Amino acid sequence: MNILISGGSGFLGSAFSEALIKRYRSENKEVQVTWLTRDSSQPHPVDIKMMTYDELTNFDKSFDVILNLAGAGIADKRWSDARKEQLLASRVQPTEALLAFIACINTKPKLLVSGSAIGWYGDQGDEPLIESSDFNTDFSHKLCDDWEQLALKATDYGVPVAIVRTGVVIHPEGGMVSKLLTPFKMGVGGQLADGTQIMSWISREDWVRAAIFIIEQHLTGQQQAHLNNTGNTLNTANDTPAAVYNLTAPNPVTNHTFTKTIGAWLHRPTFFTLPKFLLKLMFGEMSTLLIDGQKVLPQALLNAGFTFKQPTLKQALEQKV
Repeated sequence: MNILISGGSGFLGSAFSEALIKRYRSENKEVQVTWLTRDSSQPHPVDIKMMTYDELTNFDKSFDVILNLAGAGIADKRWSDARKEQLLASRVQPTEALLAFIACINTKPKLLVSGSAIGWYGDQGDEPLIESSDFNTDFSHKLCDDWEQLALKATDYGVPVAIVRTGVVIHPEGGMVSKLLTPFKMGVGGQLADGTQIMSWISREDWVRAAIFIIEQHLTGQQQAHLNNTGNTLNTANDTPAAVYNLTAPNPVTNHTFTKTIGAWLHRPTFFTLPKFLLKLMFGEMSTLLIDGQKVLPQALLNAGFTFKQPTLKQALEQKV
């Protein structure tokens, strides 16, 4: 497999790259991973090739698969108008570059896997949400939808598209958990607001396994066989297939349960509560990510036969690093 990854050096892209190379080499299969970057001099594993966006415009060879993960972290800063524009641009610009590349090359990729998030569904409380569910409009939805609709334009060039809507990614030494370690270890960790909001999450290992599963399902010709049974097909202006997958574990939890599970894992108390008004004061509009809930289920993955290694939050926190 020859795969191009935007956002390859990130929390998900780096883990995906390592796992893909390890798996394919253990099976004596050829694999080449290339990271698309703005700075080819950045540190990277010796097994990874680097390519700049400028080099991509003149590259005349194809890739079997493109994995599009580039995008600034939605929860990294308050949502000022300038920050909202930055969040959108950090997703749109890399995707536009990939579309321009796809349009120019003679041999098209067999698949474009493009990132998104469960924010696409908007705030829907404890309503179970699967890939065919509707959405509520808010900033998170619009950001995700604009990104998805742009990626789907790859079907205009005959390239199938898989959209992956990712939940909160859990890993003992990275992502959201790493940001929480200090306050929890200090004994000041606690639930947010009333703690009833649902958090849909996935372990990083299962995210990587799911992404590889989706790619291999397509490359081995099995994707179309189960698309009609999963309810996750997307409408396009042509006959090129497109589908969406919720990359979440099958057991979402309330914020209260999440807090207690983190506390138990660290053997620390969780007596504190950050009230809703204080969260809104601290984070502004971005507080919706902490206050509102989404019960997003991975129906398409389960229907396709995917098995989770860490289906519970406790297992995800205790996974081997």
